[in-house]
Amino acid sequence: MRRGSRGGSEVQSPRLSCCFISGQDRTSQATLAAHGADKSDGGGMLSQGEIPEAPAAPCCLENGEQRNNKEEKSDINITDPVGNELVSKGIDNGDLASYVSAFIEKEVGNDLKSLKKLDKVIEQMTENKMHLEEQVLRISSEIPKRIQSALKNAEESKQLLNQFLEQETHLFSSINSHLQTAEPWMDNLGAMINQIEEIERHLAYLKWISQIEELSDNIQQYLMTNNVPEAASTLVSMAELDIKLQESSCTHLLSFMRATVKFWHKILKDKLTSDFEEVLTQLHWPFITSPQSQTGLSRPVSSPEIYNNLETLFCQLLKLQTSDELLTEPKQLPEKYSLPASSSIILPIQIMLTPLQKRFKYHFRGNRQTNIISKPEWYLAQVLMWIGNHNHFLDEKIQPILDKTNSLANARLEFSRGLVMLVLEKLAADIPCLLYDDSLFCHLVDEVLLFERELHSVHGYPSTFANCMHILSEETCFQRWLTVERKFALQKMDSMLSSEAAWVSQYKDIADVDEMKVPDCAETFMTLLLVMTDRYKNLPTASRKLQFLELQKDLVDDFRIRLTQVMKEETRASLGFRYCAILNAVNYISTVLADWADNVFFLQLQQAALEVFAENNTLSKLQLGQLASMESSVFDDMINLLERLKHDMLTRQVDHVFKEVKDAAKLYKKERWLSLPSQSEQAVMSLSSSACPLLLTLRDRLLLLEQQLCFSLFKISWQMLVEKLDIYIYQEIILANHFNEGGAAQLHFDMTRNLFPLFSHYCKRPENYFKHVKEACIVLNLNIGSALLLQDVLQSASGQPSATAALNEMGIYKLASQDVEILLNLRTHWPSTGR
Repeated sequence: MRRGSRGGSEVQSPRLSCCFISGQDRTSQATLAAHGADKSDGGGMLSQGEIPEAPAAPCCLENGEQRNNKEEKSDINITDPVGNELVSKGIDNGDLASYVSAFIEKEVGNDLKSLKKLDKVIEQMTENKMHLEEQVLRISSEIPKRIQSALKNAEESKQLLNQFLEQETHLFSSINSHLQTAEPWMDNLGAMINQIEEIERHLAYLKWISQIEELSDNIQQYLMTNNVPEAASTLVSMAELDIKLQESSCTHLLSFMRATVKFWHKILKDKLTSDFEEVLTQLHWPFITSPQSQTGLSRPVSSPEIYNNLETLFCQLLKLQTSDELLTEPKQLPEKYSLPASSSIILPIQIMLTPLQKRFKYHFRGNRQTNIISKPEWYLAQVLMWIGNHNHFLDEKIQPILDKTNSLANARLEFSRGLVMLVLEKLAADIPCLLYDDSLFCHLVDEVLLFERELHSVHGYPSTFANCMHILSEETCFQRWLTVERKFALQKMDSMLSSEAAWVSQYKDIADVDEMKVPDCAETFMTLLLVMTDRYKNLPTASRKLQFLELQKDLVDDFRIRLTQVMKEETRASLGFRYCAILNAVNYISTVLADWADNVFFLQLQQAALEVFAENNTLSKLQLGQLASMESSVFDDMINLLERLKHDMLTRQVDHVFKEVKDAAKLYKKERWLSLPSQSEQAVMSLSSSACPLLLTLRDRLLLLEQQLCFSLFKISWQMLVEKLDIYIYQEIILANHFNEGGAAQLHFDMTRNLFPLFSHYCKRPENYFKHVKEACIVLNLNIGSALLLQDVLQSASGQPSATAALNEMGIYKLASQDVEILLNLRTHWPSTGR
């Protein structure tokens, strides 16, 4: 029975699988089917109810074309919802027999009941077969059509291409023939076009000439009818034409245009200038004396008609500004002075400046007695007086006229600019004669700086305009200025240090002012630097300012070296008046430089220095980063050197005081702490007699330092001294002795009631600065029970948190547990059972 079933299954399996195998496997199918049939026939009797089936009937129904289509489809896509994994595996391996066996084993196996599934499997396979056949038929029918269509399109394209090539050949020959025929015509036409263009240029040239002559005729007619405003407006149009023609290559036309503008400009300018000067004369212009000194009688009130004429003529002259700028080249100083670019002074103001310019040249040029090279203050003061005398008139009468004409010019600044140019020309002429006379040159610089200060602060002259600092910034003059500044600064330093009052404070009798206790030499030196800063802060370029800054730093370093030399002479008397004065001087200079480092002016110089250093690669990236982030300043090097000197001097001074204190403490150090009576045996506790020299010496030195040092230095000094004294008493007195109950109490009384209060004037809790001594006194004065308990805790939990907690409860934070154990062992008042 089992054999019959297995044989029947083997016969049917090829039929079931034929729907999803390709045509190239037909031979294997037939062989497998024959093998199954033979096995079925000779393997035994079939069971009742079993009906053998033809093994390959469905496969025989397929024709050749269907096989081919199925072969193509199987290459494209083979799907089997029942056994897709096995199909793929069987096809990939090329082993159909193993695939069939695996498929049957999966679907049927040894269970005969599974044969009921065969109908569904056959139905699914049949559907898949039909679906695949449809796909193959559709693809096989579409592909030939597409190929045929593509071939047809290619053929048509080829034919069109041939037609285009034939047309191109024909057109090429036609064009060549036409060009050969038209070439003579083109030559003739080109010649005619050139003639036309030349005629047009001639016509345009004549139009320009006609337009210029027309404008010229209009000006002439306006002048004949005395219509000056229209004539001035027409001249403006002519000047604008001149500007438009600047790029033209017609030199003769440009010359004609410029000559015409110049001709009418001179006529109009002369006429208007004459009328304008007449009106100014009626107004008593210029105002030589100050308005305060003028009375109503000496300066009559002008009528409104005069001011109307002034406004009319001013506006007409203002119209000539364009042509005046074309024809007049402004006076300029040599390029070495690097003056900023500026526009010409407006024409009416130029005319108003003319009488003052004549006066200036008359008095301060040539052989006049007022032209003395050693008296630059004369012409500088004269210019400032002129500016001040005319400011009110310019603001009240001239500026409104400019506002009506929508002009951007400022009457006062235009007037001041014209007068300042006189000063610049005078300085440029005089400075070469003064360069090698230090006193005259220094005097000139001082007067120029005073002039600049008043010009900017009082009269509002902008620093962006050309000013005297541009003259002083010229290379030769500037280097001489630096040399003179250095020379006089060094001379001043010599005189201030050699003065009898060099180390005395000017404000010693005024406590509120003399907080820093600054000696006169230090204050004078910093005033010298401050004045120097005011002198160069208005220089026009950052590079010049940086050179002055380097000079200041060199002077600070030189002064520090001088202070160090004087200090070395006073080393033996480190508590002396002069030594303390030097220390105060060093501290004051360092403090002031630190304040200057936060000043806006020096912060700007720091940014400028950063850019210079970055360009020259003179600093490391770290230093550049510190400068850029404002972590350091331009004075950091100087401040560090001064702070180091201050620390060295303070250390030497504290060491000197500490040595005296140690000498005074020798008797106290040898006190018999083991045999002192207990506190209960004394009626009143009193200071140990051996401690008196120590405390007296300490008190006297503290008072001396407080009197001679400024508050900040004294604070550092006594704190350094306390630190040393705390360690000394702890190590040399406490740890070097043993203490009975009376000795511990006496030590505690000496420290807490006598030593610590010496410093109560300088801080609220002086015992916090004597942490070793304070905590040692606590340990030595513990009662017996607490001491025994603390000793047990420290021995049983040495270094543990419990030991630290126990110490903290008793107020001991500085000393370690090992130190406390040592102190406990210094106690001699223990019970007999405990020792």
